[in-house]
Amino acid sequence: MKYSAIHLATFIERSNRFIARCRLVETGEEIITHVKNTGRSKELLLADTLVAVNHQPSEKRKTAYDLIAVKKGEMWVNIDSQIPNALAAEGILTGKINLPGLKGAITLLKREYTFEHSKFDIYFETDMYEKGFVEVKGMTLENHGIGAFPDAPTLRGLKHVEELRVAQKMAYQCYVLFVVQFPTIETATIHREMQTALYLAVEKAQADGVQILAYNCEVDQAHISIKESVPFVLDQPFIDPNL
Repeated sequence: MKYSAIHLATFIERSNRFIARCRLVETGEEIITHVKNTGRSKELLLADTLVAVNHQPSEKRKTAYDLIAVKKGEMWVNIDSQIPNALAAEGILTGKINLPGLKGAITLLKREYTFEHSKFDIYFETDMYEKGFVEVKGMTLENHGIGAFPDAPTLRGLKHVEELRVAQKMAYQCYVLFVVQFPTIETATIHREMQTALYLAVEKAQADGVQILAYNCEVDQAHISIKESVPFVLDQPFIDPNL
């Protein structure tokens, strides 16, 4: 995935969940940007941090720029919440992302598929008559090589995990796929202290056969692509850098 019109800027402040002020490096102009992630991202969006903004002017938009990536130490972290689903669908279709346990090859993939009371990110079928769902979650929170989800409580995420358990019991093959939107990671996990209910739901889901996967990404200021599978360890200790 490549962004079309990237500019470097320094972060000034986040006015609310959707809006941030930044200053373009090349001109010094202060700009208003749309933050493409409603998560907290406190450890990323620090004053004077280098960020990447995508210039997308339109009469239908209130802002001409999207804030899509943040420089954290030596690595870029993509914070575009719309990217993980596209990367996941492409990765599954091309074989870059492997769904363990499937006997057949995927012959059908649909995005945003309604099941019971949820809309899962991906529905698939195989040539061995298997059917299943993949719920995709972007991961941007990192500390000491450990990636964690979520960085803020998510009722929607909890609901999805609980309904994947239901689908798994109905003979669907179900997966939670974490797309880690940065390259350097040792282990991915659930941020238990942030949302114990989600941790417990994932624990029950795993016991019921739902598989939890994580793939990290190659990221720079203008590109992001799936890199490789990384270990998901539910009981991995995680220290929140914001606490």
